Amino acid sequence: MIGVFGGTFDPVHNGHLRTALDVFEALALDELRFVPLGRAVHREQPLTPPERRLALLRAAIEHQPGFLVDERELRRDRPSYTVHTLESLREELGDERPLCLLLGRDAFSAFHTWRQPERILELAHLVVMDRPGHGLPDEPELRALMEDRVARDGAELRTRPAGVIRFQPVTRLDISSSDIRQRLARGGSIRWLVPEAVLALLQREGG
Repeated sequence: MIGVFGGTFDPVHNGHLRTALDVFEALALDELRFVPLGRAVHREQPLTPPERRLALLRAAIEHQPGFLVDERELRRDRPSYTVHTLESLREELGDERPLCLLLGRDAFSAFHTWRQPERILELAHLVVMDRPGHGLPDEPELRALMEDRVARDGAELRTRPAGVIRFQPVTRLDISSSDIRQRLARGGSIRWLVPEAVLALLQREGG
C-alpha cells in the first residue's frame, strides 16, 4: 500500500514529517511518496524555486526508510491537479495496488470543490490527517461523498485499491511554512521547527 502526500513544502518542516510518519506507521504503508507542488491552482504559487524545495525535501527524508520524493508535478508543464497526479501513478502502478492520498482536515473540508473529486475516489483512498477526537464534518457536499465510504479501521484500506475515507488521528504540530519563512527573513532561529539536515542546508545557502 502506497501513500501520496502532496504540498508546496515551502519549506518542508517537522509538522509535515511527524504527521506523515504517524500515518506511515499506523497504516503500515510500504512507501510514502512526497509530491511537491508544481504550479498551484487554488492557492498562491510557491515562493521558493522548485529545485530548492526539492533539495530541502530530499535532505529532510533522506534517512527515513520508506519515504521518497516523487517529482512528477514539478516536471509537469501545466497546473497541478491531484486527479492528474493520481492517474499518472495508476498508469505506473496498475489498478490493483491500494493508493492512499494524505490530506489535512482543512484541505478535506474543501475536497468537494476539487477537480473531479469522485474520480479521485476511484483512484485512491483518502486519509484525512486529524487531531484525535474531532468529529466528522457537517458540510452536505462532503457528507454525500462520505456516504458508505468511511472506514472504522485502517485495515479496511487494504481490502480494495481505492474509494475508502479514513480519518486518521495524528500528532499535529502547530508549525507553518509561512512562519518559518518569516522567521528566516528577520534573522530568527528555526531550530527544532525543521529537521537538522534542512536547517544546515538553509544556513549553508543563506536562509
